[in-house]
Amino acid sequence: MRSLVWFRGKELRLRDHAALHAAARDSRELIPVFVLSPEYFAPGGQERAPNRLRFVIESLRELAAGIEARGSRLLVVRGPAAEVIPQLASELRVDRVLAIRSGEPRSRARDERVRAALQVPFETFVQETLLDPDSVRTNAGGVFRVYGPFSRACGARLTEPSLSPAPQRLPTLPAAKQLSAAARFELPLPTLSGVGLTEDPRVQRGGERAAQARLKAFLSGPIGQYEHDRDRMDRPGTSRLSADLRFGTLSVRSVWAAVAKQPEDVRGRYALELLWREFAHYTLWHDPDVLSHPFRPEFRGFPWRGPNADFEAWWQGRTGYPVVDAAARQLLAEGFVHNRARMISASFLTKHLLVHYQHGEAHFLRYLTDGDLAQNNMGWQWSAGCGCDAQPYFRVFNPVTQGERFDPEGAYVRRYVPELARLPARYIHAPWLAPANVLAQAGVRLGGTYPEPIVEHTSARQRFLLVASEHLKRPGARAHA
Repeated sequence: MRSLVWFRGKELRLRDHAALHAAARDSRELIPVFVLSPEYFAPGGQERAPNRLRFVIESLRELAAGIEARGSRLLVVRGPAAEVIPQLASELRVDRVLAIRSGEPRSRARDERVRAALQVPFETFVQETLLDPDSVRTNAGGVFRVYGPFSRACGARLTEPSLSPAPQRLPTLPAAKQLSAAARFELPLPTLSGVGLTEDPRVQRGGERAAQARLKAFLSGPIGQYEHDRDRMDRPGTSRLSADLRFGTLSVRSVWAAVAKQPEDVRGRYALELLWREFAHYTLWHDPDVLSHPFRPEFRGFPWRGPNADFEAWWQGRTGYPVVDAAARQLLAEGFVHNRARMISASFLTKHLLVHYQHGEAHFLRYLTDGDLAQNNMGWQWSAGCGCDAQPYFRVFNPVTQGERFDPEGAYVRRYVPELARLPARYIHAPWLAPANVLAQAGVRLGGTYPEPIVEHTSARQRFLLVASEHLKRPGARAHA
């Protein structure tokens, strides 16, 4: 049997890769393929998602080296995939095409086009999530809309998964003469310089080896204090595995299995975070319109603002609220934002500034290395109060008290807003309260070296609550509530 294994951008690994494992087990000849999407690998693609593209290229090069070390070769071909995969399958006379299933709406539509165009079976495997989203239902057979019952239903079904190791050897490629049919599609492995990028040590490095090292480091250290430190912006208390799960340099099953080996009092909180990720993908699978509309219908037509001067100040890190500005600058510098800072930042944009959550969502997706449609959308809608299982709309984070609680000495702010680094901790999260002599000693000039707050917290909170309550009083909104 001749099999084509189609690697996509969500499973850039050799360990626990169900499609590769099945093909390696059953095939006499195996053709590994990766398709370069014109959206990202054509000129200008690096502007759309520079850090994700960097992570993919680094991961892809390692994947290709791993495949070559096992006696095969990764064929890198030009897209679009919906055209080239059926063409390759036909010209290479494969008996089947195998891949890991993706739950994103565009990917699902693409896969349906591929399936319709193929003359051979197209086998997809559920590995983006721990469970098949279609298999998790309420007792009445419906779809879960609230995280708590969903997580309990998943927890009751999940057992330690059986993981497939990376193959020691791969089945051979077809003979060179037969493989020559792919030559007109094939391209060299992409390089950072080839897409207009450079190495950046501040941005998390891609590849399966780096992912395994991060998992090992998390399990040997931060997981022990995860319950207490995960919200502390000034401590390395999180796993930093989000990009690895996004691009599949680690399978979520392998992370679940590793965490399951920890003592119950240690693994509990992190397991719930993995199930929150599961819930985001589950929600997108069953309600793909959530990418274009608020999950809660009563928020449709909400009078959000479009991009404006406040939005510019927010993404540039010039709002005058240090923890909000630190989050904005961390994103631009590192392609990452601490999760607590993400929530504070998103709440500030949508509630203090009344800017539509979709503008913040798109900005985060552009720069986040771990930018994931399902999770990014759920996080933004949660923060805006209009999402699935969202925080109540009337809860508005106070960026000052959030900073004082989760960055008490101001280490996070000092790192990303260095113009405030010399301020005492007492004033680091509200520099406008510092006496003039304290500001002068710290070299801070409000309105000069650092901006005045662009809104006042109490009045901005009251404004949002008034707008929201008036909107939700509408007859149409009440009918959906």
